[in-house]
Amino acid sequence: MSIPVEREQYGPQARALEFERGTDGPRVVLVGVDGSRTSLRAASYAAGLARRQGAGLVVVFVSATAGYAGMLPGVVAGAVQRTHDELADELRQECRRGAEELGLPVTFLCRRGDAYAELRTAADESRADLVVVGSSEQAGHRLVGSVATRLVRTGRWPVLVVP
Repeated sequence: MSIPVEREQYGPQARALEFERGTDGPRVVLVGVDGSRTSLRAASYAAGLARRQGAGLVVVFVSATAGYAGMLPGVVAGAVQRTHDELADELRQECRRGAEELGLPVTFLCRRGDAYAELRTAADESRADLVVVGSSEQAGHRLVGSVATRLVRTGRWPVLVVP
């Protein structure tokens, strides 16, 4: 079963430029956000970089669906869904505001699933020249690997990790 992807675009249209990867700086900067402090810093950094480079910005919000979510009682599952929707709305509004203030073409994608898999897919679909993510604040990721580490190991695009 495929989960639909929400896609919204704000700001001016991206400039139509001839595509030549790696020679003129990034044309599409993709940033993953989840509402954490480091992801919001990554989004700010990516927006500034995209503005300076004349690139488009793709903001991807991935809500991780826990494997046990289907076993949650209806009230708890509803609360989890409301929290996801509220965070997505806040991020969507911030993207719209940033696009208008910076004159930056921004695409907002809202996805559900594994953050690594969804960011990888979004980067491939948008032909991202650069992927920006915040560093993980979870201690366990030093042992098993974070989303950022997994993206770097993929080796398809440069990955910038913002502390």
